[in-house]
Amino acid sequence: QVQLVESGGGLVQPGGSLRLSCAASGRMFSTYSMGWYRQAPGNQRELVGTITSGGFTNIVDAVKGRFTISRDNAKNTVYLQMNSLQPGDTAVYYCNSPLGNRLVQWSWGQGTQVTVSS
Repeated sequence: QVQLVESGGGLVQPGGSLRLSCAASGRMFSTYSMGWYRQAPGNQRELVGTITSGGFTNIVDAVKGRFTISRDNAKNTVYLQMNSLQPGDTAVYYCNSPLGNRLVQWSWGQGTQVTVSS
């Protein structure tokens, strides 16, 4: 079972930036597509974007142009660079490997809290 550890969250002012990291244990990380998700209070967890094993990314429209996803397979780590943050981006952010139909490969990590507020 792969374990996921998200980090890099915090409190940031509107317009600011954060870079989140997700470290995965286990081998074969490089063969999995990875996704970033977020869950705001009272809302369902939603997909923010994905990156394939080959590095192709897909970002949801709500954050396209502001968020980018990258990965370093040598470090078993996937990143979420978030720019021009807005209060609506406030959520707990998670990573996992998407299976489709809202399913994921592994158990969820603890997530990292991102709060955008002045």
